[in-house]
Amino acid sequence: MKKLEQIKALNRGKGIQYLLDTAYTIFNYPIAMFDTNYILKAYTGNISDDPIWNELISTGTFTIETQRFFAEECFIEDVANADKLVILKSNKLKYDRILGNIFNRDHIKVANLVMINCNAPFMAEETEAFEELTVIISQEIHNDEYYTAYGKAYHEAVIIKLLDGIIKDPLLYTGHMQIFYDGFEDYLYIAVIDISQCDISIENQEDRLIYFKNLLQNKYKSCKYAVYSSYIVMVMSSKYRDFYEGILFDSTNNPFTQNNLYVGISSSFENPYELRKYYDMAVEALKKGIKKNNNKWYFI
Repeated sequence: MKKLEQIKALNRGKGIQYLLDTAYTIFNYPIAMFDTNYILKAYTGNISDDPIWNELISTGTFTIETQRFFAEECFIEDVANADKLVILKSNKLKYDRILGNIFNRDHIKVANLVMINCNAPFMAEETEAFEELTVIISQEIHNDEYYTAYGKAYHEAVIIKLLDGIIKDPLLYTGHMQIFYDGFEDYLYIAVIDISQCDISIENQEDRLIYFKNLLQNKYKSCKYAVYSSYIVMVMSSKYRDFYEGILFDSTNNPFTQNNLYVGISSSFENPYELRKYYDMAVEALKKGIKKNNNKWYFI
């Protein structure tokens, strides 16, 4: 039986580790799965003379130095732009490896599956079967609440890293930035604050912000959200059709007026690494607008 047929015949519903263990008997190559923050989730097989593989298995992640190597070799960019699979080759690697993206039910990339070829180059039969394995694993986690929540949390974590200035190296974080490029042409940064109960505790403020974030998230499913400082943050394309005054802000179901939310909006920008600059711009517009008290709910 061909490898593709064997992979298609794998039993579903037994978990990721079972699928990897069984696939290992078919390919006879080491296979690992790690999430988009490079945290090892499952693996099978072993290889003694591949330092990067051994680092992942022994430590459960990759060092910053290894991540920089991935970036310098364009691995991160190649993986981020790959629809399905990419074969990673380098004269600094002893063995080639094939890598595929794993998606959760919201079609967010939440993990990568990697297989190392310890012998000859990958054959077409092997790449075809490996692609099917990535599909099966994506199906396996479809109803997994961890990976559903992780996809959203990962987006929020990247936004906060940008705001806090943790992500500064465009070369290293190309893969992280891909979440902003997907489906966006250029961006508006929006800071949203509820000022109706300014004297309540910080803990309750966080609870209220999360409530409003969920409310907005239901209305604007394509936007990126996070809670940052005392504000809800929204990152959306400046060409997002609903973010025009005549459509959104004057509508009868305006979520901002209904929920005592005030909004500060920055100008558009194309480079996600400038997010903090536009965050400050949005907050400044928000504070000045509230101070003027000109009966508006949004300020630019």
